[in-house]
Formats: sequence, structure tokens, C-alpha cells
Amino acid sequence: MLPTLSAPVVSPARLAAAYSYPAYRQLLDELLAEGKTTGPEQSAELLAYAQLNVQRMSRLDKTVKVLPELATAVATLRQSYCWLIITEGWCGDAAQIVPVLEAVAQASAGHVRTAYVLRDHNLDLIDRYLTGTSRSIPKLVVLHADTLTEATHWGPRPAAAQALITKLKAEGMSHDDFIRELHAWYAHDHTQAIQRELLALVQQLT
Repeated sequence: MLPTLSAPVVSPARLAAAYSYPAYRQLLDELLAEGKTTGPEQSAELLAYAQLNVQRMSRLDKTVKVLPELATAVATLRQSYCWLIITEGWCGDAAQIVPVLEAVAQASAGHVRTAYVLRDHNLDLIDRYLTGTSRSIPKLVVLHADTLTEATHWGPRPAAAQALITKLKAEGMSHDDFIRELHAWYAHDHTQAIQRELLALVQQLT
């Protein structure tokens, strides 16, 4: 059963202040031009991640093809939804997933609109959607467009990718090595696992 929250997750004013996808991408580009990424923490390592992530998103923006069954499901939703996406520019998982979420929304014939917010500027939001005790992102929170109450949520990554991370960490693999393994998994999967899980999510809504 889908969770039902009686109170809005965000106020209309807060939602109005969120980024559209083009505005989010523009923000990342502008920050990179200044040698920065999103969030209060800045480092050469995070900047390198952010630069690589923009390349990943640009590639996916051009290559993602929404599965026909997912496109049909999202275009025939009976209600309108807002997909509130909690993200950051330095997050590798977000770079692999956010363009897919946007592509699915664009295939929805207007039933889904997206809104992007930065995790570290919205800690009260991410703290409602912890992965264990971690503020892992991206997180997709599906809101009813009329009430802004929650319909369901998803993230921070497909189940198979989450299982891989859990396994590699348990084996004691170093951070840099398991990140390489994770992105190799994403490259091999070609967004299929993400899309299949989104299909299941959309089918729940109908």
C-alpha cells in the first residue's frame, strides 16, 4: 500500500522556489565556472566529481530512451503529480539518475512535473527520507499536485546497485574502488533497472 501523509510535504512557496531541470543544470554550470559545486563543503575532490557528473548528465540527456511501457504508464496517469527530487551536483548517483527521472517526466504528457532541491539546503526534507541513518541521494518524493501530500517515494539508487554497494563495503573495498565499480554497473545497465523500478512506482499510482 502506498504511504499517505495528511500534511503537505512542502509549502507551495517552497515548491515554487525549487529549480526546474534547466535551472538546476544552469546552476551546476555556473558554479563549475567559478570552480565550485553545490553545498557548503568545497574541495578539489568534490569539484572533480561535479565536473565528471556534468559530463555524465549531458551524455544521458542525449541518450536516455524511456522504455515504451514506462512512457505509456506515465502518460496515462489519472492524476497530476509533482516529482520533488533531492539532489546535489557532486553526487555521482544523482548524475546517473536525475536525467532519467527528467526524461520520464517529459514523457508524461503533462501528468508529471519535476522540481529539484539541494539536499544540504533542505536537511529537514532529506531527514524524512533517510536510507538507514544516511542522507543518501538522490531521493524522489512523489507529491499529489493538488495537495502536495506524499504519494510515494524512491531512491537513492536501484535495488541492484544498492545491493552491490552493500556487498562491496562489507568486503572492505576502498571508497574510490567501490565508486568505480558502481559507475561501471550504471554504464553496463544502461538505465534499465532505474526505469523498471520507476515503472513499478508509476503502476502503483494507477
